[in-house]
Amino acid sequence: MNPVLIAGCGDIGQRVAQRYRARGHRVRGLARSEASAARLRAGGIEPVHGDLADCASLRDLPTTGAVIFYFAPPPAQGEHDPLLRNFLAAIDPATAPVKLILISTTAVYGDCRGAWITEAQAPRPQTARGRRRLDAENSLRHWGGETGVPFVILRVGGIYGPGRLPVARLEKGLPILAPSDSPYTNRIHQDDLARICVAAAERGVAGDVFNVADGHPGTMSQYFLDVAAALGLPPPPVVSRAEAERVMSAGMLSYLRESRRVDNRKMREELGVELRYPDLAAGLAALKTAP
Repeated sequence: MNPVLIAGCGDIGQRVAQRYRARGHRVRGLARSEASAARLRAGGIEPVHGDLADCASLRDLPTTGAVIFYFAPPPAQGEHDPLLRNFLAAIDPATAPVKLILISTTAVYGDCRGAWITEAQAPRPQTARGRRRLDAENSLRHWGGETGVPFVILRVGGIYGPGRLPVARLEKGLPILAPSDSPYTNRIHQDDLARICVAAAERGVAGDVFNVADGHPGTMSQYFLDVAAALGLPPPPVVSRAEAERVMSAGMLSYLRESRRVDNRKMREELGVELRYPDLAAGLAALKTAP
């Protein structure tokens, strides 16, 4: 049974960890601080101390024969991901893992004007966050080519579920774009994403790329309206695109300038994943029955 090492052991990392622990695998998680280490121990995950921004701290990573999940996001600024590069550089070829799974994002595709896209779509990121993720993908490809270690890239849409809903935004009454102007967005429930990560480790072919979404995209505005209804919150106010440019944050505007619908057929067929939450309605309905 291969050991598991998770870099970026947040919500998705802990969900993946619990799946492997239930099967009897040894699971370790990278921890930058003692507080992070304590949180991992509380979840039954062995902490490995290391800071992705400090190459020296990454020496002697327990990678021999391991399945590695890299979930750590890039830095918030710039157009490159030095953190992933540091992590890959720290892996001694003599202690190679058996596979590495990287979470990327559908933002690498850029604006597709609402078109349906498959993994054959050429990446053309138009935001710094998309370019950082594509840089990470390219770094992994280069490293995999040099080391021969198999890797799989998951281009993930927006993640939602308990604890990952725009509650604060809705409670503040922040505006949304008029539905008729709103771009398409793609989502995946956090529990389904964890299952897909495990399936990618087990069945993903070396060098493969998978779009990860539920296959039922909707507009961003409708997402906010549906979440508000599910949580019993007032619907957010609606503004025109011209008004949005004036009152919304730069981060939100960057999302509003991209529209695409992600085809998940390859993921479903090649990874053999049957989604528990095949659309937003199913995911939001589960909130009412959650303990």
